[in-house]
Amino acid sequence: MTSVLYDAPGPKARRMSRIISLIGIVVIAAGVVALVLALGAPKASANGAVQPGLWDLSRWDVFNDLEVWRSLGRGALATLEMAGVAAVLALLLGVFFSFGRASDTAWIRVPTTIVLEFFRGMPVLLMMLFILLVFSTGSFWAGVAALSVYNGAIIGEALRAGIKALPRGQREAGLAIGLTPIATRLRIEFPQAFRQMLPIIIAQLVVLLKDTSLSFVVGYSELLRVGVRDLTNFFGSRYSFSFFFVVLAIYLAMNLSLSWLARRIARRSGAQGSAPAGKPDSPDPAPAVNRFVGPSGYSGDANGV
Repeated sequence: MTSVLYDAPGPKARRMSRIISLIGIVVIAAGVVALVLALGAPKASANGAVQPGLWDLSRWDVFNDLEVWRSLGRGALATLEMAGVAAVLALLLGVFFSFGRASDTAWIRVPTTIVLEFFRGMPVLLMMLFILLVFSTGSFWAGVAALSVYNGAIIGEALRAGIKALPRGQREAGLAIGLTPIATRLRIEFPQAFRQMLPIIIAQLVVLLKDTSLSFVVGYSELLRVGVRDLTNFFGSRYSFSFFFVVLAIYLAMNLSLSWLARRIARRSGAQGSAPAGKPDSPDPAPAVNRFVGPSGYSGDANGV
């Protein structure tokens, strides 16, 4: 298949591309091997003692203790608890912000825009500290509030973009059959915008899950604080890399699971939103006329005829 943007590569270009790809793979593999060997090499400590490499079994025997896994499990559940509450609130705030941002009334749209830009420009950690110090909400609700407001602002902008991408006929058809502007947005525009922006919204929820680690600073006992700080302080710095590696693996498992769910939902919503394909050799049927009945009993087609 010939591209209109550039000429198809010839035999020399394809051969050069394969050579460059092979060199890149070799360089990356060599870098990984060098990193593994460097981490596994013995290291001298400040007092002159030689510490075994990071892959030595003596630096991983701590995980034979069942209480270590219980502590990590409690930290993971605390992380998921904060992420779950913040995700629900962020979705609700996102809907609210999208309605205000897309409003036709200036005195609603302009203040909402100012609030959105303020929250999007403020760092999440700074927002957590502000809420904790000013409102004395506690570490959990300080993290939930900051994550909800920040990610709600991002989700609200995504939903607004989805609403603006819809054809104007969607809104005009809703108004023509007697729906109010708010009912038109809720029943016609918003479901379509939410379906279109669902992959972006779930990707933002993955970011929200990772940002729960910022609550480490405000004193919330989530996964990062439990694994990297509490357990390391209890068992000693000898196991610091071991706990770091396990915490990293747990975060990756949670985030990859959520990303897999996002791709699955996106494929399913795309399949449900696509129209069934007709037979190529069958004649096109006559276009059906969508009828509606207005509030006054007037009957007409979708174009108002």
